[in-house]
Amino acid sequence: MSSYPATYYSATRVASSSAYESLQSDTQADVCIIGGGLAGLTTAWELLKRNKSVIVIEENKVSWGASGRNGGFCLNGWSEGLGAIEKRSGFADAKQLFAMSVEGVDIVRENIEQNNLPDCNIVKGKLSVVRYEAAEQMQRYRDRMAQHFNYEYEYLDTVAIRQKLNTPIYKQALRDSTGFHFHPLNYALGLADLIRAKGGRIFENSAMQSFTRNMQAGATGRYTVKTARGSVKCDDVVLCCGGYGGAQFGKLRRAFLPIATYVVLTEKLGSRLQDFIRTTDAVGDDRRSSDYYRVVEGDRILWGGRITTKNEQDETRLAATLRKDMCDVFAGLKDVKIEKAWSGLMGYSRHKMPHIAKVEDGLWTCSSFGGHGMNTTAIGGRVVAEAISGDSDRIRLFEPYGLTWNGGILGPIAAETVYSYLRLMDYFQEGRYKGAHR
Repeated sequence: MSSYPATYYSATRVASSSAYESLQSDTQADVCIIGGGLAGLTTAWELLKRNKSVIVIEENKVSWGASGRNGGFCLNGWSEGLGAIEKRSGFADAKQLFAMSVEGVDIVRENIEQNNLPDCNIVKGKLSVVRYEAAEQMQRYRDRMAQHFNYEYEYLDTVAIRQKLNTPIYKQALRDSTGFHFHPLNYALGLADLIRAKGGRIFENSAMQSFTRNMQAGATGRYTVKTARGSVKCDDVVLCCGGYGGAQFGKLRRAFLPIATYVVLTEKLGSRLQDFIRTTDAVGDDRRSSDYYRVVEGDRILWGGRITTKNEQDETRLAATLRKDMCDVFAGLKDVKIEKAWSGLMGYSRHKMPHIAKVEDGLWTCSSFGGHGMNTTAIGGRVVAEAISGDSDRIRLFEPYGLTWNGGILGPIAAETVYSYLRLMDYFQEGRYKGAHR
């Protein structure tokens, strides 16, 4: 039986009212969803609201993977930048995709507020900071987002940002007052409770071994999904694996790379926190391998960063790595105690957009959210549910982003080379600014 990894979220999770057994028999439903993270849970919830019967099977526990280990930021956008989306999809579709990403933020907020989900701890606000002089670029971006995408940001100059974050590292920022940060594992557990209360069935510790199309005339359901001790016959299968998905996911597994990120939690800092951070907003920078952090429990810092194919598990090394990153920003925290450190795997596609698609009749994917999954899992689940139910064709907007091959055994090597190059570009970008202002 699996258990949750030792993270801040698992240590502060709510006691779920539901106990989820493993699948021990042959059963059936309209839809079988493979993967009990936020993508699978949201898809299930949206299908249940459309009167579909649903079964979710999960290899470990609800939100055991990236959905329960992340930074807890729920913000607009996708892992791929809006400019790149415009180039591939055109302005009209890019505008719709951006609006859908905002809808994803609204879905999470509304699920929490309308259903009174406990201990999700929503805190509004996110600062996007830069480490180099970018005043004109940021103001142009702010104005364009307001004019063309109907989305408002607040611009903060150097004086304003240093009133909130006491460090010489940051030069300017944009503030998003609509996005928020929260407790993602408690949200997932609350959503699972809603699914069960509405008649959905969730089975934990039930790894999918295979799914096959039923070819016999008169067979019940188009697909049979098999686990070690049971099976599900269904008309539709939705693959919602993340970075931990294995070869049994077939084409989907060959289309993403498992990429690691690291997170730590500091000791309680008390009034000392005000020497460094004077805002409740979440913070993230614009580098390729960014820092992202926020205050939890009033005076602890939850700090995340690094993007790598190397899934470091040693807590001591993780703590040392991210303490260094933290002290690069706030030098006075060099002696801070790290109380928890963990890593998690995310699914990244080569095009950095999620795999939200119809693979064939009855087979769907909702996966590969590339480290930007809190809002995009939500809208992805809704879009797939709409497609299965015939309510909309919004899934067509993802057609330019198919199941592109991940490079096979050379994929991780290539990805690590690219990440190293991008980190070097960050270094030179910041270095040019420092050199010009000595």
